[in-house]
Amino acid sequence: MSRNTGVDYDFIFKLVLTGDSSVGKSNLLLRFTRNEFRLDTQSTIGVEFAYKQLNIDGRKIKTQVWDTAGQERFKTVIPQFYRGSEGALCVFDLTKPDSFDHIVSWIEEVQRHTSTEIPMILVGNKSDLVEQRKISKDQAMMLAKQQNMSYMETSAMNSTNVEQAFTTLVTAIYYRKVPKSSTEDHTRTATTAIATIDSSNNNSSKNNDTLPDTSGVTIKVEHSVKSQQAKKSGCC
Repeated sequence: MSRNTGVDYDFIFKLVLTGDSSVGKSNLLLRFTRNEFRLDTQSTIGVEFAYKQLNIDGRKIKTQVWDTAGQERFKTVIPQFYRGSEGALCVFDLTKPDSFDHIVSWIEEVQRHTSTEIPMILVGNKSDLVEQRKISKDQAMMLAKQQNMSYMETSAMNSTNVEQAFTTLVTAIYYRKVPKSSTEDHTRTATTAIATIDSSNNNSSKNNDTLPDTSGVTIKVEHSVKSQQAKKSGCC
């Protein structure tokens, strides 16, 4: 969205979470915006969204994150919520091969309903479930390369890489709007290092082929969070 003329924020970015039901999208949203995790999270009906404000190079960025339902019965309704999105996290469950097999269709769905090519990150969630893991890092990285995306592994349960996934995406969107060269003279504040990091924190440079270089960029996270959730029913 265009720059705001008020005092609350400089930019507002709409992000979407997409992927099969029960891959952990709602808990990723909850962890990012409230630093909470719920074992009893139920399937989203329709959509829900929440806000969180970040600070990139002295600019206040308000993120509006939309969590879309992954059930088949909502596929005719959800696409309208992709419109106007400026970035997406495409999420699969590392313990569920079906969710990995379906992720390309979710990526294509976002691409069909956004007006321009937007930054997207492939996210393998539930990295904490090591013994139950079915999708290897090599498989996921190969798919990410085929789709011209970066790949990250997260755990909403223990918060591994959740903040990094969102802030990496927001940084990519920011530099599409404001070229890095025009922001280098801004006074930088408190830092949160941004990188494409997998759950073992190794080989980060291999996982960040398509997003901009964020070295020297600083992120300040402001924890004033507003959220609005749709009513839910069903199972996780």
